[in-house]
Amino acid sequence: MTNERAKVDLVFGASGYIGSNLVEFLLSEGRSVCASSRNIDVLRGRNWPGVELRSADALNPEQLDEVLGGVDTAYYLVHSMAAGDAFPEIDARAARNFAAAAERQGLRRIVYLGGLTPDNPRSVHLRSREETGDILRAGSVPVTELRAGMIIGPGSAAWEVIRDLVNHLPVMITPRWVYSRSTPIALRNLLRYLADVPQLDAAAGQTYDVAGPDELTYKEIMLRYAGLIGKRPIIIPVPVLTPRLSSYWLRLVTSVPTNVARALIGGLTQDVVARDHRLAELIPQDLLGFDEAAAAALDADRQHELPAHWVEAAIACKEFHPAYSFYAKQAEGSAATAASAADLWSAACRFGADGDFFYLGGLWWIRRAIDWLAGGPSFRRQRRHPEELRVGDVIDAWRVIEYEPFEKLTLLMEMKAPGAGVLEFRIDDLSAERRVTVQAYWHPAGVWGLLYWYATLPLHAILFKGTARRLAERARRPSDIEISENL
Repeated sequence: MTNERAKVDLVFGASGYIGSNLVEFLLSEGRSVCASSRNIDVLRGRNWPGVELRSADALNPEQLDEVLGGVDTAYYLVHSMAAGDAFPEIDARAARNFAAAAERQGLRRIVYLGGLTPDNPRSVHLRSREETGDILRAGSVPVTELRAGMIIGPGSAAWEVIRDLVNHLPVMITPRWVYSRSTPIALRNLLRYLADVPQLDAAAGQTYDVAGPDELTYKEIMLRYAGLIGKRPIIIPVPVLTPRLSSYWLRLVTSVPTNVARALIGGLTQDVVARDHRLAELIPQDLLGFDEAAAAALDADRQHELPAHWVEAAIACKEFHPAYSFYAKQAEGSAATAASAADLWSAACRFGADGDFFYLGGLWWIRRAIDWLAGGPSFRRQRRHPEELRVGDVIDAWRVIEYEPFEKLTLLMEMKAPGAGVLEFRIDDLSAERRVTVQAYWHPAGVWGLLYWYATLPLHAILFKGTARRLAERARRPSDIEISENL
């Protein structure tokens, strides 16, 4: 390694899974870190001490020169898989803009995290990751590319797809891709490589495959994970299911964002294995095998050691259970109103007072009665105050876990249910009015958690829209609305 210390390490794409973890890791190493994302509010919520936050969109070249100013090394961690079928073109344009801006600002190094690719990859996702590396290398700033397969860590999309499949399906009829081979890598091993590689002069302009010590089929990965959590799924591969067909029903089974999961599944028709281990010789470390890496990921969930969830919600608020999905199913309703944020907030804080839940009161009563019969807290707890709330307060079977006056009220569901849930009220200022949104996040626990979600989803679509509308009405004329209005 060189003796030169990087002046500033920029994590470009710091709100994503790897970016969030990498910022934490670099901080623990005593590095000077700058974090960038399109949405700087997401980064502010991380509360990273001593990290400079910058907002930039790689599709907007004018913003890149400012965000790259004074940077020595930039970690390029953005991708657009969630954007749908157009993501390869978006990723290519973003990479061209970034390479040009890095050249103008005189960066010493770009570190890009790509994906392991077979010869002649058929997957659009894998070809796009490969093309992004080629575009970055076409600039004058030296690029070091690390190519990784499945990352074993809480929140990794590929890992969470595996977890959801095992947790939710006692019997799986799968495509033949379950026999494709992969070389997964533990999150902590990948972070060590990312942190150390820009300090190697010899790594400039190089591309390295990074992987753990095990080469496994996806069937073996699922069975090994199942063994760790005490499950014995039956996996039946059939020739008629292609990855594309399987991606359509995947949205019913996993809570991983659908476009991301679909892009990942498309890359499973070929073996994706590391073919070069040069970086393991340059940066020696204890590489975790799959079982160790999976146990570490479960333990991180259990200890709530995650720097950030892509969806901040209930899994970090309840007692850990390995069957909980990391990503949340979501449903929401909203209403626009001329009422002030203060009046909307005052109305939201009366939610649940004296059994008044604003809309479809009979439906709320039935659900509370079921919870009471099951031994849950419904009907058994009283509010501390009918109009005021604070973090920790209980509202029947709900508990206040986040309280941001005039902006957001977040309630943790403590009813008896097969999963973990959150109900959130948000107030957003628009140009001439306010929008109030009522949104539910649900982390299903196993097959019963999924069935519970889909059974209640039609009601949720009506309930949350009606609740938002009724809240807006009460905020406009709070003195005219009586509790008896509750349907």
